[in-house]
Amino acid sequence: MSWLKRILGQKPKLAPGLRERLAAWHALPYPDLKVAHPAAPFVVVDVESSGLDVFADRLIAIGAVRVERGAIDLGGAFYRVLRQPEASTKDNILIHGITGTEQRAGDDPVEVLVAFAEYVGKTTLVGWNSNFDEIMIKRATEEHLAEHWKLQWLDLAWLAPALHPETAKKRIGLDAYLAKHGIEVLARHHALADSLATAQLLMVLQREASEGGLRSVAELIESAASARVAREQGY
Repeated sequence: MSWLKRILGQKPKLAPGLRERLAAWHALPYPDLKVAHPAAPFVVVDVESSGLDVFADRLIAIGAVRVERGAIDLGGAFYRVLRQPEASTKDNILIHGITGTEQRAGDDPVEVLVAFAEYVGKTTLVGWNSNFDEIMIKRATEEHLAEHWKLQWLDLAWLAPALHPETAKKRIGLDAYLAKHGIEVLARHHALADSLATAQLLMVLQREASEGGLRSVAELIESAASARVAREQGY
């Protein structure tokens, strides 16, 4: 019934401490996307969900790692499971490995989302096919926080073919790019492990982008967006 609450204007009641933490997050400045991307911070994000329907399925877990100046902050990685009212299906659990017990015993979604906001700040987010991650996080923040976050995303699923035009029409997946660059995934379909692998791919693509003349964060984002438009228009 969260959609009905939004229509009626009923916002979730947050504890004072959580409201103050969100207010502090809102006060943070947005990054300058014109800065050189090798020096810019990024947060690589991956989510696990109860299914692939972005309009009906639930956000189960968020994994994220920071990347800055060619290094991944392994010690400061983010991984949280959001408490679920009921477990997802057995077939779904076989994909991400988060058991029904773990789902029902997860952390309060409000606390997880506030902690995620604090972890990210207003840093540019990175993902593979990031539209899915973005929508799942957006729906969760609308439901649990009545928040409409406007964060910038860089989608490596489009930056990669932009840098490798010969692969654009083939629409090569993440696993193929990881294998091409010898990047090992510790546990596929685990939000944190996938974030770590994607972060390594980000650094590879940043080097290639620099060699190709792309200098700023904005240019990376624009290049990925152009590749997506070209694909959708059949070029």
